[in-house]
Amino acid sequence: MKKENSISRRSFLKSSALVGVAGTLGTTGGVAMLTSCGGSDSSDTAVKPLKAAGTYYVPELMDIAKDGQELKAGVIGCGGRGSGAAFDFLAAANGVTVVALADTFKERVDGLANQLKEKKGIDIPEDKRFVGLDAYKQVIDSDIDVVIIATPPVFRPLHFKYATEKGKHSFLEKPICVDAVGYRTIMAASKQAAAKNLCVVTGTQRHHEHRYVQAYQQIMNGLIGEITGGTVYWNQGMLWYKERQSGWSDAEWMIKDWVNWKWLSGDHIVEQHVHNIDVFTWFSGLKPVKATGFGSRQRRITGDQYDNFSIDFTMENGIHLHSMSRQIDGCANNVSEFVQGTKGSWDSATNEIKDLAGNVVWKYDKEATEAQFKQMNPYVLEHVNLVNHIRAKKPIDQASETAVSNMAAIMGRESAYTGAEITWEQMTASPQDYTPADLNLGKMDMSTFTVPVPGSGK
Repeated sequence: MKKENSISRRSFLKSSALVGVAGTLGTTGGVAMLTSCGGSDSSDTAVKPLKAAGTYYVPELMDIAKDGQELKAGVIGCGGRGSGAAFDFLAAANGVTVVALADTFKERVDGLANQLKEKKGIDIPEDKRFVGLDAYKQVIDSDIDVVIIATPPVFRPLHFKYATEKGKHSFLEKPICVDAVGYRTIMAASKQAAAKNLCVVTGTQRHHEHRYVQAYQQIMNGLIGEITGGTVYWNQGMLWYKERQSGWSDAEWMIKDWVNWKWLSGDHIVEQHVHNIDVFTWFSGLKPVKATGFGSRQRRITGDQYDNFSIDFTMENGIHLHSMSRQIDGCANNVSEFVQGTKGSWDSATNEIKDLAGNVVWKYDKEATEAQFKQMNPYVLEHVNLVNHIRAKKPIDQASETAVSNMAAIMGRESAYTGAEITWEQMTASPQDYTPADLNLGKMDMSTFTVPVPGSGK
């Protein structure tokens, strides 16, 4: 039997986890303590930070934003996510309110207005309830400081561009684009937002989730060594869908069933799995140079999307990321990320870092974190961070960072759709624009919405 160290394993793990909580400012002292338990300080086992403390961004995950400037928000997209984001914004700070709403459909605008009245006592007057495909302009042009953009993803680049032109701070739900034209629109608007000292936070909530932020700091501190690859998953059952109802126009049906149409959502590798891809691009600081993958449609009931994707990404420095996503009932589920390094690995499924021998050297301590913080909801903490940056007059640009993971997902999707190897340069320069040329709220050419078939068929 291996001789036990003087510190017990239980005490060691507890101390390790507490370092993750106490070290939220990126200090390296905790990691040095962890790796000294074995008594070795040789060059091959010594921990070397990947990045020096203070050179990478760590959000201040406060329970509530600091008091300051009164802020008025407008919401574009009043469905489930937009409604949720509105209440998350209200929970994030004192002195904030929602004053204007927009959606393609009146019943959604009125639905959120009723919720705000019932739950928060906020009365949105009729002249601040805007309806239609161009209603976003009316919200942004009204007297607001912040715009919450939670429409179907295809519309987000255009809405962000207009908000930035008008000098508004933005919260952008993910994904922030579905095609190459949208990607370039986001990147241009991000530069303009930076030039105007605006604050832009995106809905990649793992960037504001305690367990991910703590793991990120440990990895930046060098606990797994140099990153050599990873695997990311979003495998789950089938999502919701809307069957077409009598009287619905083509566009009305598709927009109400948006999560199943590739022009509206970007397909689920972009709309949903981007979260997991984003974790790897965030942790590694790398973008993919090429993607090769496949996917298929087997069970979906509406729309023109795939049910599954498997993508091999080659990153800038030659390491590989495997991406796997599926939405089919009755299959094995897994929503997690795994990152391999030269000295160990991190698994978000277990919230652990292990060395190469399989020993746990760090574990997220939820109990200790909850003892230190009251607000644990990352959807609220996104808005805490946004409000803090606005009130401190400290610009933040998360859109350009999120655009990298978003483009990675687009590359993977296009490789699966076509069967071809897709490069970063090829995709970012592509004229691809998913917005229908005949977009309107009436009749559209439905023959153009077909399920992609890769290869030549020969």
